[in-house]
This record gives sequence, structure tokens and C-alpha cells, in this order.
Amino acid sequence: MTTTFTTTPAHADRHTRHRLPRRSSVPLLAQGAIWSGAVGVLALWWGDTTSVVGPAGWLTGAGRITGLLAGYACAVLLALMARIPLLDHTIGSDRLARWHAFGGRCTVSLALAHTLLIIWGYSLTSHTGMVSQTSTLVLHYPDLLKGTAGFLLFLVTAVLSARAARRRMSYETWHYLHFATYLAVFLTFGHQLSNGADFVGNRLAQTAWYTLFVTVAALVAWYRFAVPLRRGLRHRLRVAAIHPEAPGVVSVYVTGEHLHELGGEPGQFLRWRFLAPGLWWTANPYSLSAPARHGHLRITVKSAGGHSSALSRLRPGTRVWAEGPYGGLTANRRTAPKVLLLAGGVGITPLRTLFETLPGQVTLVYRARRTEDLALRAELDTIAARRGGAVHYVVDEPAPCSSPLTASALGVLVPDLAAHDVYLCGPPGMTEAAVTALRDAGVPSRRIHHESFAF
Repeated sequence: MTTTFTTTPAHADRHTRHRLPRRSSVPLLAQGAIWSGAVGVLALWWGDTTSVVGPAGWLTGAGRITGLLAGYACAVLLALMARIPLLDHTIGSDRLARWHAFGGRCTVSLALAHTLLIIWGYSLTSHTGMVSQTSTLVLHYPDLLKGTAGFLLFLVTAVLSARAARRRMSYETWHYLHFATYLAVFLTFGHQLSNGADFVGNRLAQTAWYTLFVTVAALVAWYRFAVPLRRGLRHRLRVAAIHPEAPGVVSVYVTGEHLHELGGEPGQFLRWRFLAPGLWWTANPYSLSAPARHGHLRITVKSAGGHSSALSRLRPGTRVWAEGPYGGLTANRRTAPKVLLLAGGVGITPLRTLFETLPGQVTLVYRARRTEDLALRAELDTIAARRGGAVHYVVDEPAPCSSPLTASALGVLVPDLAAHDVYLCGPPGMTEAAVTALRDAGVPSRRIHHESFAF
């Protein structure tokens, strides 16, 4: 049975006049740049190919094309995960991760096709068997032994990234094994310049290839390593206090120096590394659950695994390294005057900050399994009363792990739902059901904003 509690503000809703942010063109520009680069790679092959004759020529030509595209795709994959603020804040970390995952599958497929096509084409040209030709290429062509090692690393990473394999290992283990792709790219880079017909003797092509990879390497080194190190030394973050919020849910208060320089916006998250036994080697993403103020930051975490469970046992004074802020679930995504914030469980954390800071007419719907699972409820009631908004608590008692969401049920809570922007955060099952319900209610996809930490 579903019970709904509604907090209605003591005063009327204020329709404040405010300028809505423009929808960012960065995602389209980024996609255009990626595809333009692919066209440029194909143009390199076209300009360096005079004719293609016979089966051997077609196979070798296809091998060259797939090899060039695979090499270019490696640079794109690294750039997508370099945590470049412009891309991360406008496209979103989860969307970039999906692009990266899709691109990874394409890259491995292209590399595999390149390997097989080149061996097959060369074997037809030299009238030798596939095994003999493979041995000749690997052992006698410049940099191909290293290239083969890199290719095998790519295959191993692809196998470990498959869903069936990932379910059997922790996020932390998978994350660190994934760093093998850096080594794989390094090992495979040289053989294209040493053996590729499109690069040998072509200084312009070589310069462009070096420029591409050096630029991407610099972005990765700066944003993934240098910036976190610099901020860690600059801000000197420490745990200030631990406060229970609900069964299995705690807030961690962090203090430090120059916190205003972090620049985190409501709705964003950081990757937190707590320098305590068993925790120091991993950085997990947690959203800020309150705007930064009074010299401290706050995250609110539900116990859902070894890392999150250990946070309740942290001692004040524990050193903290925080990378970020990341994510694009911010006010910049808003396109309509009315906003619905739809939270499930601990997904309330980024939406609580938006509920406090978004101007205009904002409604919050907060779903949980039990009344006692409603974390931060007193704060939400205070915000609703102060800003002139409404918060609806939907609790299932007794409840399965997730409750269904329907368009009609949301329409009762939120009239003219289709005219709202919707910010959504919760468990994957709840998120999928909510997106379906919102679409059924007539909310356009472009107005449904959500971000997942399941990278």
C-alpha cells in the first residue's frame, strides 16, 4: 500500500522571474568533432591509396582503414575519460561513460578486424599460410611485437568490461584493471608509424598523429592526475564529523581550506578518497547533499557495500582527497519555468541541494520503502516552507525492493506534469520505471535529466 505525505508551504508559491539557461551545444559539437576526425582519418587513407586490385588489395585496404580508425578511436576513448570540465559539466559523467563504453566495443572490434584483415591480405600477397604470415609480422616487422602485446591487453580489458565479468568483481578492482588500456595504447602506438603505409614517408600525417596523441596524453595527465594532486595539497580536507540520518544512512562532514575554490554546483558530485585503512586505494563518487557553507562540505551515504559501510566508522581528523566537482545534473540543464525533482532512496542527496537553490516553482517527490528511510526529512520540510514549494513523501509499507511508478500517480501529485523539467535520481530500477512513467505522461525526453553513478 502506498501512503503519501504532503508538506504544503505556509505561504503561496512565489513565481519569481528568472532567466532560464540556454541548452548547451557542447554535446552536439563534441559528437561533430569526433565524426569529423573519423572522416579525416578516412581521407588520409583515400589520399594515400592509388588503386585497389584483387582480393589481397581489398583485404589489405580494409585492414588499413580499420587500423587507422582503431588508432584514432583510442585517442577519442582516452579524451572522453580525461574528466575535462567542459565536457563533464555539459555532457555529464554518465553519458561520457556510455560513449566511452560504446566506443570501447567499436575500438576492440576494429582492432580485431584490422589484425585479421592485414594477416589475411599479406598472406595472399606473399602466398603463405596465415600462421606463417602472423609469425613473420610479429617477429620481423618494427614495433609489432609490442603492438601485439597491446592488442592482447585490449582484448583482456574488453573481456573484463563485459557485464557478466563485471558482476563478479568489485568496482575498485575493475577500475584499476582498466588502467591497462593506457599501457595498451602506448604499446600499439609505435607500430602504426613504423609500418603504416599512410604514415611512412608522410611527415604531415606523422605530425598530426603525434599532435593528437600528445594532446590527449597531456589532458589525461593534467585533469586525472595533476589537478587532483594540486587540489589535495591545496585544500587539506579532513573529516569533521559523522551524523546518522536514517537506518544505514550517514552524513559525512568534511572541512578544509579554501573550499570556495572547488566551485562545486548544486547537483554535482566529487570522487572521495578517505585515507583510512581499507579505503585509501579507491575513490568513490558521492554527491554533495548540501550547498557548501560555513567552511564545510557534506555528503550523505547509504550503506550498500564495503566502502560505503566503512564511512560510518570514520574518525574525525581522517585525511580526505576529493576529485572534482563532476557531473552535469545542475541548474544549467533547466529549460522550463516549472521543475519536478523526483528522488528515490539516497538519490535525494543531489536533489536536496537543487531543491534549496533552484529558483521558481519547484516540487519534490521523495520515494522510500519505509517512513524511517526518509533521510534529511526535517531539512526538506524547512526548505519547502521557506521557499514556497511542495514536497511529497511516498512510502511503501510493507514494500518490495522497489515500487512501481505510473503516469497517472505522478499526475495526481504534480498537475500539468508535461510542462515540467524533471530531475531524477535513484536506484536503477526506480530510474527506469520513472523515465517510462514520465514519457507516458507526455514529458519530452529532453526535459528528463538524470545521472547514474554506475559507470
